Amino acid sequence: MKKIIALICLLSSVSLFAQEKKDALKSYRAGRDFEVAGNMTEAKAKFQESVDICRAELQENSRNIESYVVITWSLIRLQDYRETVRLCNEALKINPKEYRIIETLGEAYFYLDNYTESLKNFENYLAGLPNGDRSSVAMFFMAEIYRLQGRHAHADIAYCAALYKEPGNSLWWYRLGRVRENANDKAGAKSAYERALRLRPNYPDAQEAVKRVS
Repeated sequence: MKKIIALICLLSSVSLFAQEKKDALKSYRAGRDFEVAGNMTEAKAKFQESVDICRAELQENSRNIESYVVITWSLIRLQDYRETVRLCNEALKINPKEYRIIETLGEAYFYLDNYTESLKNFENYLAGLPNGDRSSVAMFFMAEIYRLQGRHAHADIAYCAALYKEPGNSLWWYRLGRVRENANDKAGAKSAYERALRLRPNYPDAQEAVKRVS
């Protein structure tokens, strides 16, 4: 009987531990949900919780790639771009072909205005995963870099590639309109602005832009 009781207690302890063990990815996703809802206070708290969980996991296993993936996602949302770069580079020493990390590194370098490194990482991501979950986002960031550099033709191609995969993004249509307008393609710009307005009728920047190029 004593052995049975001891076994029950052990099983209960294991079950309790499993229930209490926090999930970094779950916290990250909760943060994104709060972010979408406009509750940035709760979003940041969840992203920080995700970071803390991942740091604890990495103390236990410094080669845990999944922890590196989630912590860098969360750090991007917290706008800690330098720490994101540091941890991404640590992770790539473990697995140089972890494309989730490569894409995140591209984003971090973008926000640090290091467009050379940003482009290199987005190109690496797309070469490895041309149809990956973040391929449209990678193309959008590349388009943004080209736009900021005044490379209108390159930006146009990259925005179109991003929109081919994700045609329902009003911001991307608006940005496409901007580069076409800057390239003096008023007809093309108007078409892109109008697509943005069909998706988001109350889009003031697009409304003004249509008037400007009409």
